[in-house]
Amino acid sequence: MGSWIRRRDHNIFVNAFVFLICGLITGLVVAAAVFPFAAMSGLTLRAGEEAFASLPSELKAFKSPQISRVYAADNKTQLTQFYDEFRSDVPLKGMSKFVRDAMVAAEDREFFTHNGVDLKGVARALVNNNQGGAKQGASTITMQWVRMSLAYSATSPNDVLDATKDTPKRKVTEIRYAMELEKQLTKDQILERYLNIVPFGKQTYGIFAASRVYFNKAPKDLTLGEAAMLAGIVRAPSGYDPTTSDGYAEIKQRRDNYVIPGMVEMGFITQAQADKAIKEPIPRKVRPVSNGCVSVAKNNWGFFCDYFYRWWMDREEFGATPYDRARRLKSGGYRITTTLDVKAQKNARDRIADLISEGNKNALLLAAVQPGTGKVRLLAANRKFKLDDPDNPQNKISSDPAKARKGIRGSYPNTTNPLLSGGGDITGYQAGSVMKIFTLVAALEKKLPLAYTIKAEKRYESKYIINRNNPSACRGTHFWCPSNSGGGGEGIYNMWTGFGNSINTYFVPLEERVGAENVVGVAKRFGIQFRAAKDAEFASPGYAHQWGAFTLGVSATTPLDMANAYATLAADGKYCPPTPIEQIVTRDGDKLDVGRSLCTQATSPDVARAAVDAARCPVGDSALLGNCGGSTAPDTRWVVGHPVFGKTGTTDKDKTASLVAGTTSLVVAGYLVNPDYQNHKDRLRHAQVNPAVYRTLGDYMDGKPRVQFKRPENRKIAYGERRYIPDVECDTLSRARTRLERAGFSVDIGREVDSECPEGTAAGTDPSGRTVKNGAVTIEVSNGKSDEPEITPSTPPSGPAPNPPR
Repeated sequence: MGSWIRRRDHNIFVNAFVFLICGLITGLVVAAAVFPFAAMSGLTLRAGEEAFASLPSELKAFKSPQISRVYAADNKTQLTQFYDEFRSDVPLKGMSKFVRDAMVAAEDREFFTHNGVDLKGVARALVNNNQGGAKQGASTITMQWVRMSLAYSATSPNDVLDATKDTPKRKVTEIRYAMELEKQLTKDQILERYLNIVPFGKQTYGIFAASRVYFNKAPKDLTLGEAAMLAGIVRAPSGYDPTTSDGYAEIKQRRDNYVIPGMVEMGFITQAQADKAIKEPIPRKVRPVSNGCVSVAKNNWGFFCDYFYRWWMDREEFGATPYDRARRLKSGGYRITTTLDVKAQKNARDRIADLISEGNKNALLLAAVQPGTGKVRLLAANRKFKLDDPDNPQNKISSDPAKARKGIRGSYPNTTNPLLSGGGDITGYQAGSVMKIFTLVAALEKKLPLAYTIKAEKRYESKYIINRNNPSACRGTHFWCPSNSGGGGEGIYNMWTGFGNSINTYFVPLEERVGAENVVGVAKRFGIQFRAAKDAEFASPGYAHQWGAFTLGVSATTPLDMANAYATLAADGKYCPPTPIEQIVTRDGDKLDVGRSLCTQATSPDVARAAVDAARCPVGDSALLGNCGGSTAPDTRWVVGHPVFGKTGTTDKDKTASLVAGTTSLVVAGYLVNPDYQNHKDRLRHAQVNPAVYRTLGDYMDGKPRVQFKRPENRKIAYGERRYIPDVECDTLSRARTRLERAGFSVDIGREVDSECPEGTAAGTDPSGRTVKNGAVTIEVSNGKSDEPEITPSTPPSGPAPNPPR
């Protein structure tokens, strides 16, 4: 505890007398226990002196366990609390005077006159206990506080046992410390400490907790009858439990016939007050006390609370072991302000509820992160954060056939699994083409500009090796041959048009040219975690170069990972690890330097800005530097009403659907998945996930100023080194190819077109004019037919010929 405060000077003769008597009595206690027949011999005094001499004069410093409270970002809305013992210190001036008076009347009526030890009580208890009477403790309030202090300051289980077991040695220890304590503290200071540490049953410790649990009010507002009841409980909390039939009768008897009459006898209250207090009701039910994430104030906060708890448990700053970290959270008395935006959270949960029910086996998951800070603003799902009651289960049988055959239930509508943030058995979900962003960033880092063109095919013959029997293998080979979603999609694309239209056969060859291992490296720098064992193996240095399908989103990710990855782009390439913490304040008012993200530059600002420019295309916005040529979620820009970027994603056979959309202020990632059975046969559509994402983002941005994305400082990152395309019109195909290749272009032979050039020669190129160095140029083949309309003769009208044109 803190510094000692001197209570009062003691008359030296009184002190000596008290010490002598206490030494005699404590010696009797020790001697009677060890040598019953020598209790009145000279051994008595020597035993007392030796016992006292072996004890230190001051108690060890200790702090009793306190409730840690968790708040939303507004620092006012309490989400939940964590505790091992429901306790929170309150000063004596914050307690009703009835509390102090009732406790003295109930536990220690000589409190204001003794010097820490009730000599008559100790002697009486000694005689009674040695004669086999009902066990008496004779502990004063000061001695009780000493006992609890020794237990809380103990550093080992044995010390706790020694501090609490009923032995003469413990009694001697209590007496010595109690006498010393009375020299150093005032009676009010001792009583305040005692009232903040004493147990009241129902997992409550201290008067604050007891007032809340039994009467749902602050200690300063307790009535006489309420204070007397609580004081009466302390003697035997389990026996005087008013919520049981026997306990109710016992505590009423103790309150009405002992505590309240004692307060009258001591002059604390009048008889009239006592008569009135006896009529006050005693509660038969108590207020349940929330503890942890399963009892958050609003259920939809549970997933965020769980994310916070897992974050805390991973931080070594809070202890070397998980046990130490949990104990520190549950006893440290912290005021924890989180990053949760309760308004944004509510809006997200409402948007989800408009689109899908809690009982749906598919989960619609939304996570949002603030760019440049990593602050997690919301985590919402169409699930109740709740443990399903095994005795009265509400969850449906799992959609996984193997689990269903065993009668195992699924995670809907109730679950405490970290569906949005990952952890435990949750490794994530394949999110599809949202992962193409990492290939785009890797290409920009390799100095390929946004204008870089590739001739996309309906099906691309890659150099990535897969199993020969895989349906995606090129016929008769072990090479991977991906195609575009829905087929088609062939043509020349750059990064704006390829990303805007989500062209697989543009991004796979792009990945080949920059190296799959470099694409995986970008994802790692942007915070993607490879939680699934197979993904971690593929992402390792020995395998990543062959992970061709990575660009199409075959690895498991979470909405939180993906929201934060895209937020890195909106923050000019600055990656900030996601955090649930705004501020942590200790019980002493100190702010802990923990929880703030230590941000790193994951890529250059110009690369990030260029990537954002291309990522404006899929969500219906206009790129600042190029032409999009299409989008996959065009309503996003219209609904959000601010400059926006993002990407849609779909996996094979629509087993998942995803959308990431963001502004300079917030990035929201939404996944529609089946978390219980990802190999299902349902087709999950964007009609649910897309509106949930862009409406949630629109709600957040409503009323905020429009902020435009920044342009890259080096414009070459957009256009590269541009070169003129030679005019090969009417050249032979071989000559045209040679001329184009010598000019530094990647050349393909394209389709036949109408042209006046001889059939089979070059009709021209696509594109024409200029394009980026090393870009794709397609030779269009002439069919020898002019595309000008033929003029057919007609019968001239009768009458004079018209005037010739001028």
